[in-house]
Amino acid sequence: MSISLRILKTTEPGFEAVFAQLLARSQTPDPQIETRVRAILDDVRTRGDAAVLDYTRRFDRREASSVAELEIPRARLREAARALTKEQYDALANAAERIRAYHERQKTESWSYTEPDGTLLGQQVTPLDRVGLYVPGGKAAYPSSVLMNAIPAKVAAVPEVVMVVPAPDGVLNPLVLGAAHLVGVDRVFTLGGAQAVAALAYGTETVPKVDKIVGPGNVYVAAAKRMVFGVVDIDMIAGPSEIVVVCDGRTDPEWVAMDLFSQAEHDEEAQSILISLDEKFTQQVAAAIEKLLPTLERRDIIRAALERAGALITVRDLDEAIALVNRIAPEHLELSVEDALNVATRVRHAGAIFLGRHTAEVLGDYCAGPNHVLPTSGTARFSSPLGVYDFQKRTSLIQCTPAAADTLGRTASVLARGEGLTAHARSAEYRIKK
Repeated sequence: MSISLRILKTTEPGFEAVFAQLLARSQTPDPQIETRVRAILDDVRTRGDAAVLDYTRRFDRREASSVAELEIPRARLREAARALTKEQYDALANAAERIRAYHERQKTESWSYTEPDGTLLGQQVTPLDRVGLYVPGGKAAYPSSVLMNAIPAKVAAVPEVVMVVPAPDGVLNPLVLGAAHLVGVDRVFTLGGAQAVAALAYGTETVPKVDKIVGPGNVYVAAAKRMVFGVVDIDMIAGPSEIVVVCDGRTDPEWVAMDLFSQAEHDEEAQSILISLDEKFTQQVAAAIEKLLPTLERRDIIRAALERAGALITVRDLDEAIALVNRIAPEHLELSVEDALNVATRVRHAGAIFLGRHTAEVLGDYCAGPNHVLPTSGTARFSSPLGVYDFQKRTSLIQCTPAAADTLGRTASVLARGEGLTAHARSAEYRIKK
């Protein structure tokens, strides 16, 4: 199977134009999808359970007389976990333990301090009341998404986690249900698509309204999450998966090729880029891609992704490599180089960094510990991986003594009158000593 790869050198004329095209990963919503999704959101908000049932019949080909029938009892979740093979259960449990241990370190505590005049200032940290977790379902099975989204919410002490997972034609994956039981998801509904997002955002007679919706989905789910933001919070609008591998030419080229494949196999829109310090090594990776691609089940998807948005780039030196990385701001970055930890200090923009030759990105997808919900499409320039902090709120605390009310009141009065807000000023002035 021949593949048409972009093999580039930064020293060649025209490189900048081609590189700019690689960065131009538009997230402009499709107007037709937006229109359809908006109609679904409005319908669910207006008709509640009845609309949810209608869309479930239409899109998932499932008949139910009530939304309550679409909720999976906890006993069934427990049975699903027990029915897993020992190897499957142990893998889930090991991954969950590592993810939990990592996220325990992210917890933020309340704090306060008292100034010399007795003024108390601080921050009170509390969990969200209820969050919704969207998990893709049907033929695709993502138990890892259950772990990565539910565990930080549980570590943050969110009282109720509500999961929705589509079950087209009644198909449910036992690994997904087993993972939900293992991490303590409180309620699970077999709902999917924009209608599931709407049910979580607005609430229906049966599905409780949540405060935040997290988890990946298709373009309809992404559009729905974008539209309900403000009614509820969301984690992010995730784009296609991305990986950049920076290599000094001393790693097995087949390892690097497979690492590029690991993200390209997600879908045809994924992006895999090699930044190589050695032109000979770049060619070796290209040869490894040609050799290994026919051996993979998802080779057609990988091929389409690599041809559409992939590239093998040879650079002058490590400085130029890091400069390109910071321009890309990739979701996943492998630093397959010597002294990778030191090199990582020069990376300003990346969702997750995988250090050294033996740290495959796929370990982060499943079980290393850090969250695999990461910023995509260059948004690592200003956003971070999902974490415990995403399921906590911070509330400011202020308490004034009479002396502080006098001191601060005089400052507030001047500023308020300068803004023309007389009631503001007088509210402060009432507490000023005469």
